[in-house]
Amino acid sequence: MSAKPKVIDLFCGAGGFTLASWQAGFECVAGFDASEVLSSRFLDNFPKSTFIKCDLQSAEVSEVLRSAGLKTQEIDGIVGGPPCQGFSWIGRRQSDDPRNALIHHFFRLVSGIKPRFFVMENVPGILHKPFSVRLKRELVRMSDCYSILGPLLLDSADFGAATRRQRVLIIGIDSRYVDPIAKDDLAQRFVPTKSTVRDALHDLPGPVLMNEKNSDGWAGYGRDPFADEKGLFARKARTAPPAYLGSQVAREFLAKGLVSGFQYTEHTQEVVKRFDSVPAGGTDSISRFPRLDWNEQCPTLRAGTGPENGSFQSVRPIHPTCNRVITVREAARLQGFPDWFQFHPTKWHSFRMIGNSVNPQMATEVLSAIRTRL
Repeated sequence: MSAKPKVIDLFCGAGGFTLASWQAGFECVAGFDASEVLSSRFLDNFPKSTFIKCDLQSAEVSEVLRSAGLKTQEIDGIVGGPPCQGFSWIGRRQSDDPRNALIHHFFRLVSGIKPRFFVMENVPGILHKPFSVRLKRELVRMSDCYSILGPLLLDSADFGAATRRQRVLIIGIDSRYVDPIAKDDLAQRFVPTKSTVRDALHDLPGPVLMNEKNSDGWAGYGRDPFADEKGLFARKARTAPPAYLGSQVAREFLAKGLVSGFQYTEHTQEVVKRFDSVPAGGTDSISRFPRLDWNEQCPTLRAGTGPENGSFQSVRPIHPTCNRVITVREAARLQGFPDWFQFHPTKWHSFRMIGNSVNPQMATEVLSAIRTRL
């Protein structure tokens, strides 16, 4: 086995699992996804990984291996979060939604590639009928080769994220190569004090109007003499990435105190007035946007949909004290992405990337626990 065990990320999207893999001591060799939009900055954020645009519903094991430049025995782990809109409580929850079949294809590829372990993430709705029946059938089949832990219902806030985000995780290990892992092993990685919206956002500037000089959103905070007093959460988010992560552009801008994702969202005076009447922790009566509370966690950030599924915009929380919705960078901080991480230039797609992603902080802790057992 290499110094850094190799993993691949199926349905990678923006790369939350890819980021977690690198941070946990793995080498994420490749990410696979059918959406060029949601994966548009994958290679910028992960210059040592490969991105393969691929419809995994029809992909054969040999095709996945060939495109990643690997042989079966060279892949130590497979991670992934198959699209979950078909299972989500806020969706239509149609049993014949074609996206539901992507769970099967995740396990089909795991069975064919035979990694030493796998981790799959999805929404809590997958635990309820009729979807739970399908999931149980898949796990029974996988149990012939893997010891299965889960389904586990975990909350990202327990792992240090500033958002309440419950997700289902399923871990499979090949006991020939990986020591046993239990739910208590993950619980030992819970943080003693949960991070708050204030921890995540208090040092960030407000939004800026885009113009020719900052059309990519590179308009962030400036470094100040009191940067070390901003708190552990903010200091970690501001830290430059190691050489194998992040783009050179992001690294150079970060050194100057500039960060992307502060595009301004224009609101009418009527909306501003309405937002002004929403208390911390309350909800706007018309938009149903929740107002964040400095001293609590952010509610689960939603993804919205692409043009192929109606172009529904995700719910964007209202800032705790400003009468506006949060910026892309504020959403990224709440979801656990570092400041060097880049997203799509369009706000709509950026919010989709963030809302669709596994929480990197939770995923890093889970994968770190597995890494110690290889």
